[in-house]
Amino acid sequence: MDYVIEPQPRPSVAVKGTDHRFPVRRIFCVGRNYAEHTREMGGDPDREPPFFFSKPADAVVASGSDIPFPKATNDLHHEMELVIAIGKQADDISAAQAEDHVFGYAAGVDLTRRDLQQLAKDRRRPWDSGKAFDQSAPCGMITPAGDAGDIANARISLTVNGEARQSARISDLIWSVSDVISFLSQEFILMPGDLIYTGTPAGVGPLISGDDISGHIDGLETVQFRLI
Repeated sequence: MDYVIEPQPRPSVAVKGTDHRFPVRRIFCVGRNYAEHTREMGGDPDREPPFFFSKPADAVVASGSDIPFPKATNDLHHEMELVIAIGKQADDISAAQAEDHVFGYAAGVDLTRRDLQQLAKDRRRPWDSGKAFDQSAPCGMITPAGDAGDIANARISLTVNGEARQSARISDLIWSVSDVISFLSQEFILMPGDLIYTGTPAGVGPLISGDDISGHIDGLETVQFRLI
């Protein structure tokens, strides 16, 4: 096929233990999926159902990268998250069926221009400027589901320049991995190549140029990057 302009390369993420890569189709994110973070952001974890927003596929950036500090913000925040890699089409499925649709898991960070997100909230506008900007979705190597261990009870944590910022367990999720997949499949047809960032624990906070960020989830490869 001939194009009028040269198409951009397909975004992808490395897969642990292979030379293959996982092609990224879409990136979904879950908002406020840990109770303490929901309270931290002024919400009520006992009343709010899950909600979703998205990032473009090319927002994904490999672990080990140097990331330029984003434009147009004075308040960049880290949000450490478990990432689900979808390997099989999921359309209106139950939570009990969800695990069959998972290819693997990764450690990821949802970078957020908090000042722009707050401005959008105040004006009741979409969150795109705060969430869906360039290189806003660092993602570690994907571990196939069968090799990931007990993800449901894994510890999730993030450090900045070696200082602990976030620490929790995946079991602290308000809506579990299976719940998230089921809920999303009722609003979208999930397809192989989709990534789902499942929400962040409490402890989100600001980043500056020169910071070295490292995120860890038991059983998965670390996600690490530096802001320049």
